[in-house]
Amino acid sequence: MFAKATAGRKRFSRPGARGSSRRTKVVDHALTHSERWGSRRWMHLRMGLIASVVLLGAGLVVRRAADLQIRQGAELQSMAEKQYFKDLKLTPKRGTIYDRNGSELAVSVEVESVWVNPKQFRRAGGVPAQGARALAQVLGVNPERIAQRLSLERYFVWIKRRVSPRQARAAKALNIPGLATTKEARRFYPNRELAAHVLGFSNVDGVGIEGVELSLNDELRGSERQIPALRDRRGHVVFSEQLLDGRTTQGDDVYLTLDKTIQHVVERELALAVQTFEAKAGSVVVVDPSTGEILALANYPTFNPNQPTQAPPSHRRNRSVTDRFEPGSTMKPFTIAGALASGAVALDQPIFCEEGAMDVADETIHDSKPYGDLTPAEVLAYSSNIGTAKIAQAMGRKRLFRVLRQFGFGSETGVPLPGETAGILRHYSKWYEMDTATIAFGQGMSVTNLQMAMATAALANGGRLMRPVLVRRVVTTDGDVSQEGRPSTLRQPVPPRISRLVRQMMTAVTSDHGTGAAAAVDGFLVGGKTGTAQKANDRKGGYAKNSWLASFVGFVPAENPRLVISVAIDEPAIAHYGGVVAGPVFRKVATASLRHLGVPSARRSVVLGRHLRHQREAAQARREAMLEGKPGTATSPASVRPRDDSPVKSMLGRTARQAMHEAARRNVVPHFEGTGIVIDQRFIPAPLAANTVRSEPPSLGDVWFTLAPSTPYPTGAQPANSQTRPSLAPALYPEHQLQGGTRGQSGGNSPSPGNRWQSSIHPSGSAHVPGNGNLWAVAGRSRP
Repeated sequence: MFAKATAGRKRFSRPGARGSSRRTKVVDHALTHSERWGSRRWMHLRMGLIASVVLLGAGLVVRRAADLQIRQGAELQSMAEKQYFKDLKLTPKRGTIYDRNGSELAVSVEVESVWVNPKQFRRAGGVPAQGARALAQVLGVNPERIAQRLSLERYFVWIKRRVSPRQARAAKALNIPGLATTKEARRFYPNRELAAHVLGFSNVDGVGIEGVELSLNDELRGSERQIPALRDRRGHVVFSEQLLDGRTTQGDDVYLTLDKTIQHVVERELALAVQTFEAKAGSVVVVDPSTGEILALANYPTFNPNQPTQAPPSHRRNRSVTDRFEPGSTMKPFTIAGALASGAVALDQPIFCEEGAMDVADETIHDSKPYGDLTPAEVLAYSSNIGTAKIAQAMGRKRLFRVLRQFGFGSETGVPLPGETAGILRHYSKWYEMDTATIAFGQGMSVTNLQMAMATAALANGGRLMRPVLVRRVVTTDGDVSQEGRPSTLRQPVPPRISRLVRQMMTAVTSDHGTGAAAAVDGFLVGGKTGTAQKANDRKGGYAKNSWLASFVGFVPAENPRLVISVAIDEPAIAHYGGVVAGPVFRKVATASLRHLGVPSARRSVVLGRHLRHQREAAQARREAMLEGKPGTATSPASVRPRDDSPVKSMLGRTARQAMHEAARRNVVPHFEGTGIVIDQRFIPAPLAANTVRSEPPSLGDVWFTLAPSTPYPTGAQPANSQTRPSLAPALYPEHQLQGGTRGQSGGNSPSPGNRWQSSIHPSGSAHVPGNGNLWAVAGRSRP
């Protein structure tokens, strides 16, 4: 176009023409505008094309971004997180178990576990047999088993879990390729055997196996959770906010109703009684009757929950809730309470006891001695089988069955411990004619020790059967209380008035001439009942001739009971009466527990405490002088002779074990002072009332043995002859050595020197000091 315009301009131009210049300018101006318009259009076109391409590209980008962010956003985010986040599977550390006062009973601590990558081990040239031998030397593992694991085609195998810090350091020092350690929680019981049957134990994976560890496993273990953690290119965890909070990896804490101090006293006295009387086993339950809280529950033999596999299964059995036994005479208070509540008998109604023998069906029921008419209170005090059977016959089998069921017999108590049994109490429709009589005094049925404790607590607290409380509260990691054990009344077996009457009757059992005099506590009024039951013969049927279960159940103080203690000793060999075997255990546990709880004695005085303190110091001086072998402090065996009317032959020069056997054979209560062989022996007969008749033969009296080593040895040393068992017999009867302090008996009866637990302080204030061989006080008893 530009060329054509130029050619046209040359053709119309004339030289010398005056208007040619003007025309040329007009044409030039017109062409320039056209050119400019065409160029602008082209530019607009190009800009439009470019803008369209840009917009199209932007649209595609936006569309792709929207597709990635909206439609595929969640999937892509998950893919990204899998690359730089790692889900950690956290197994929470088990919660801590405390007693009622916050003392730790079971804790979890971080320890190291050793593992190996077998493939990495072999790639580095490791020989499985050599590596296994090296690990066996420092970790104590089986080398053959470890060598087999090192030969596996795996990336991970355990060598030994939860090792000690010394073993972990020794394993690392071997520099074995592929060996590493990891942190794991290990259950630890700092008090060893204390409350072992209640706590139970957990396995290597932190799962409860027995006791509270099993019944509250879900609460203690917590729940496994997955938490995200940032990791580097090698897969190692770099950071996780949730790992900073230790509470996210811990189970709930459990607070029990047990009292650590009372539990320790119970286990100590129970073990001492079982060992001294050479019994098969034993159990003790201590309950607060007003709330139903279990303050102590112990069994013997016991085990160490830190090493449970080292004890046989029989030692790990919680006998207080799993073992059944025939209660014997301890069932009589419940029979009499039911009869009084139902109106079957009156409080002052005389019951003729057939002069000691009564035929029922084809069998004959006997009492230890014949007697005639007795009131229900006397039937209980003298433990008459015939009187109790007649009371049950007046009630009828249906009402007897119902009242025993009301007291909880024949059904589980509901305590949160595994393996609890309900005992045996058959329905009354299946009873034979003899069963009504025998079940009334505790034969033909079976109970657990915990059932007996809870039923006695119902008599002690006004007739309310409480649900046993073992777990006081469960506290979460946030400090919230998820569970709380509150006192709960199941039912009212008898009215409060009947409960009060029977409670008063039971105090006669621990009086001067009662079968439970051994259970009397200085300064407190005690109510209780002894039980001496023959065990059934599982092979031949009937009852075993020389197999007994001695028991005592009672409460203290009787006016306002704070403690209910049930003691059961299985198959004692030296003696088998409940008052002799189980009564002292009750007394020592009650004395220490009342002191620990701060329960004041109603009959304690400053004068009495001062007198006992002086007598204790004098007795200790005599004992130390005797052990040091000072002349004139010990009487020669040849110069001392027992009384002529003593039923016990002379045991001078014999061991304490032989003296105890002889006293038990003669139905005489032994007292011991010192250790070694017998150097002095003195017998004091027990006065008996003319009408005292009991199903358990009363003791003929008391015999005091003074012991001394055959050769002098320093105080605290043990004699060489192990048969004397110096650490058992003298320690079993600290109350035998205590003859001071008020007994807490009702009525203000004057004490009598014929009873071994009789107070030597008369109401008038005068003191009666027994003769040689009588130690007056034990540290901490009857202080002002």
